[in-house]
Amino acid sequence: MAEPKKKPLPREDKLPAEPSLASTPLADLLPREQLEQLSTLQLVDLITSKLPPRHASIFDMVYLRERIAAQEEMTDQARAALEKMDAIIEKLRSPAFRVGTFLMPVDKDKAHVCLGGTDYVCRVDPAIPLASLQAGQRVLCNEAFAVVQGLGFDRNGPIVRVDELLSDGRLRIGQEAGLTNFVIQRSALLAKEKMKSGMEVRLDVNQRVALEIIGVGKRVERALETVSELPWSAIGGQDEAVRAIRDAIELPFLHRDLFKKFEHSVPKGFLLHGPPGCGKTLLGKATAYNLRQQIKTQTGVDHPEFFLQVKGPEILNMWVGESERQVRDLFAQCRERAKDGALAFLFIDEAESILGTRRSGRFNSILSTLVPMFCTEMDGIEPLTNVVVILASNRADLIDPAILRPGRIDRKIRVRRPDQAGAQAIYEIYLRDSLPLAEPKADLARAVTEAHFARTPDNEFAEVNFRSGRRELLCRGDLASGAIIAAVVERAKSLAIRRAIATQATDPQLTRTDLLTALRLEHEENDLFPSTDLTEDWLKLTDFDPENVVKLGPVRARKTERSGVV
Repeated sequence: MAEPKKKPLPREDKLPAEPSLASTPLADLLPREQLEQLSTLQLVDLITSKLPPRHASIFDMVYLRERIAAQEEMTDQARAALEKMDAIIEKLRSPAFRVGTFLMPVDKDKAHVCLGGTDYVCRVDPAIPLASLQAGQRVLCNEAFAVVQGLGFDRNGPIVRVDELLSDGRLRIGQEAGLTNFVIQRSALLAKEKMKSGMEVRLDVNQRVALEIIGVGKRVERALETVSELPWSAIGGQDEAVRAIRDAIELPFLHRDLFKKFEHSVPKGFLLHGPPGCGKTLLGKATAYNLRQQIKTQTGVDHPEFFLQVKGPEILNMWVGESERQVRDLFAQCRERAKDGALAFLFIDEAESILGTRRSGRFNSILSTLVPMFCTEMDGIEPLTNVVVILASNRADLIDPAILRPGRIDRKIRVRRPDQAGAQAIYEIYLRDSLPLAEPKADLARAVTEAHFARTPDNEFAEVNFRSGRRELLCRGDLASGAIIAAVVERAKSLAIRRAIATQATDPQLTRTDLLTALRLEHEENDLFPSTDLTEDWLKLTDFDPENVVKLGPVRARKTERSGVV
């Protein structure tokens, strides 16, 4: 029996439509407001969900969704880049913040700020505690001049010197260039610091607040921290000058009661004058050392010495009033150290350069104010107790008479050239026992001194004719000085060293021949005669009165490298 014929199954795309959402409009599925809030991808997903499974349009919707997703990703990236660019452009267009210096609070929400040299009362951002801001601190201000951030203390700024401490803690500062002084306040960092005049401080950029102590100014750099050991026995050939100094300086300090009983005033200062190289500076330093030792030996009290050494030309300054300020500063230092119990010595070398005789003329105008300032300090209301002023000069005749009058510079001590005995003593000082000497130093010193002061034709240097008709020959010994003797000994050491190197000697020594050769070479190198227009000044340095000299000339023609050339 034949099987009944089966009917073919219908194709999937011919299947009768099942009840679905495909024919339902989107507006019927969701309110319009919600539809507008959906993104494009969400709308595609919603439409795809309406399609029946395995519908041919599903693949198209999937492809469409991928394209839309890629486009939206690119759009998001472009939008982010555009927003970033807009932010950068906005920053470039926005005004810059201002950096100022916080001076003090004014109110609960206001602050006194200095910006570019101008003072402002600025509001403070409520997010910033006003108590957290300190005087001298940098602050950030917006375009409305409101403080929006604290930046801490600046690490840079100009450096100035403190001239005076005011009673309320403020500082009066000055400039080395002689600019106008002005008053500043201390920062919170320096509020409790112990300060004194002469210190160098760093200011903020607005120059309103002192932020940091840099150190001590130049004025104390002139002071010697310790005076070298210089007993009177270490100075040779100046017995008369040493005796005069001890009488003028040591006696008033060692016998105060006796001076007070006789109502004898203590000398304020003294002048050391004489030819160059004869030990004026050495005598000044020795005065400080020996006075301290004498007081310590007699009273048992060890007073520290303060030796302020100043070279005259250092004080001169092109700015008006600056030289006078330095003179005041020198005396102020000495008075300050004397109050602390120190023995203060103010030693001014080449005093004629700053204390010269006042004359009319453009180039002497500075002396017309500098000399009176020095006189005022010497005669000041505040006495110079325990302060010794020492002037040293090669030309005392050039110093203003107002400086040298009694009551200011009370003693004028002549530092002469050493005679033969004095020169031998100086040679013995420089020929120390520690040196490898071939003979006893006394014998070596005697031999070289005799050669130095020998009245022989080789030692003759100049011929002096006086108005009286007298004629005098100057020899090398007449122009001797401690500096020349020191140079001779140093040159002899150099000769001995070179000989030891050349001969490889195992026991090198300084011989008499070394000293005599060094003396000859030193004279040959210094065989210089002054020109005609400088003869008067040269005579004053050699202890001759130019008024009594008619003619000065060399004994023989000077040696030259070439001769016979016209």
